[in-house]
Amino acid sequence: MKKLTHLDSAGNARMVNVGAKGETKRFAAARANVIMPASLVAAVKDKKVPKGDVFAVAKCAGIMAAKKTSDLIPMCHQVALDSVNIEFEIEEDRIEIRAEARATGRTGVEMEALCAASAAALAIYDMCKALSKEMTISGITLLEKSGGRSGHYVKQ
Repeated sequence: MKKLTHLDSAGNARMVNVGAKGETKRFAAARANVIMPASLVAAVKDKKVPKGDVFAVAKCAGIMAAKKTSDLIPMCHQVALDSVNIEFEIEEDRIEIRAEARATGRTGVEMEALCAASAAALAIYDMCKALSKEMTISGITLLEKSGGRSGHYVKQ
């Protein structure tokens, strides 16, 4: 069994020491979906949501969440991000969010990408809830990561 690096010798949670690791280019991509009625997807697409531009707000929320990941997730290191990108794909009954994070450092950016996708989904929910509460956030998952000791991962 693989040794869990976030546990000390007594089994207590701890932050991993990454000081001895070399810096590498890090990349991660994550996804989240906001499933909603087709009429709500149309309102978002046509910019007819009373609170304003859903995608602009969700993009800002995702980027801000990536930058604040270590404030939200206790064992995460602060990461100096090189970039965060949020993109949206509109489907008939959902909005799919893809978040990408990049950094050059000693630890990965998977949590930053996952936080970005999650916060963007929550922002979409918040922007749209006055029109319909029939929304579900689902499918939050890591799609890909590269850099570091564990190598390249792509979700099957």
